[in-house]
Amino acid sequence: MQIDLPTPVLAGLSPAQFMRKHWQKKPLLVRQAFAGIQPPASFKQLAALAARDDVESRLVTAFGDDWKLKHGPITRLPAMSKPGWTLLVQGLDQHLAEARALLDQFRFAPDARLDDLMLSVASDGGGVGPHFDSYDVFLIQLAGQRRWRIGAQRDAVLRDDVPLKIIANFKPEQEFVLEAGDMLYLPPRWAHDGVAVGPGCMTGSVGFRASTADGLAADLLPRLFDEIDATGKLYADPRQEAVTEPARVPTALLDFARRAVEAAVQRPQALERALGEALTEPKANVWFEPGEPLPPGQGAALDRRSRMLYDTAHIFLNGESFRAGGRDAALMRSLADKRRLSAGEVERLSAQARELLDQWTEDGWVQPQAA
Repeated sequence: MQIDLPTPVLAGLSPAQFMRKHWQKKPLLVRQAFAGIQPPASFKQLAALAARDDVESRLVTAFGDDWKLKHGPITRLPAMSKPGWTLLVQGLDQHLAEARALLDQFRFAPDARLDDLMLSVASDGGGVGPHFDSYDVFLIQLAGQRRWRIGAQRDAVLRDDVPLKIIANFKPEQEFVLEAGDMLYLPPRWAHDGVAVGPGCMTGSVGFRASTADGLAADLLPRLFDEIDATGKLYADPRQEAVTEPARVPTALLDFARRAVEAAVQRPQALERALGEALTEPKANVWFEPGEPLPPGQGAALDRRSRMLYDTAHIFLNGESFRAGGRDAALMRSLADKRRLSAGEVERLSAQARELLDQWTEDGWVQPQAA
C-alpha cells in the first residue's frame, strides 16, 4: 500500500496524512469514499450466516422503545417492512472473500490493531441506540441511507433499563445522512447514533482491537510461563523463625515470587514471543479446513481467517511463533505483509521453511495460489 499517495477513501488525504491528522484525534466524513460500492454480502447471505452457530450475530429490536437483544444463531428475522430492527453479523471477513478484500483497504493501520468487518442490515428506524466504542471505527454505508448523529461527549451515562449500552444523556453536535459509498471515521469514545432511513439499510463497520492494560497482562502472563523449566530454583528459607501468626504469608516468599515473575518477563524474547502469539490467536469461533501440502510450482496465500505478524526475531501465525532468519525471514515477512507469495518466492524458501509452509497448508492456514 502506498501510504503517501492521496486516496478518495480518505477524502484525498494519504494514509500517512490521515494517521497524523485524524487517527485517535478527530472524526472524518468522506463522501463517496467507495463510489459505486457493492455490498460484500446480500441480505439473504447475511441471514444465512446469522443462522449458523459458528458465526457471531445479534438481533436488536426497538419496537415502541422496548429494546431487546437476541444473540445468534438467529433463524427468524422480522419482515423488512416492520420498522425498528437491526441484524448485526460480526467477523464477516472470516467467511467471505469480498468482505476480507474490503477490510484489507484499511491495512494502513497495523494488522495488530485491525480487528474485523461487521455488517448490519436494518429496517426503517433500525439502530442500536446512541453509544460509544472503545476503539476506532470506520462506518461505511453499503446500501440505503443511515442518519448519524455524533458528539465528543465525556459525561455519558448509560441507561440501566435496556439490554444494550445506550447513552441516556446523549448530546449530539453534528448530524450527517450517509448514502451508499459514503464513510464516517470516528475515534474511540466518540458518542454516535446511527438510524436507518428507509428499509434495506446496510452498513459496514471496520473495527480495531483496543486491549486494556489489565486484559493484555492477563493474556500474556500464562504464555510467559509456558516454557519455564519446572526444575528451576526451589524456594528455601533456612533462616525462617518460629511464628505466632502461621496464616501470614512470609515476606521472603513474596519477594521470591516477585523475583520469579520479573525474571520470567525479562527472559530474552519472552515478552515479544508472548505478545505476538496473543495478537495472532484466532477467535474462538474460527476453525480451519485441513488441506494438502502445497503443490509444486504454485504460490501461497494466507487463508482469510489467518492472522500473521512478525517482529525482529519471530514469525507469528495463528497463535504460534517461529524463528526465522536471512532470506526465509524476509520471505515470511513478505507473506505477512502482502498475505501471499508468488510461485517464484515459494521456490526461494529453504527446505526447512518450505516444509513449514507445507504444514501450514495442510493445517488450512495457507491456501495454494495459481502461479
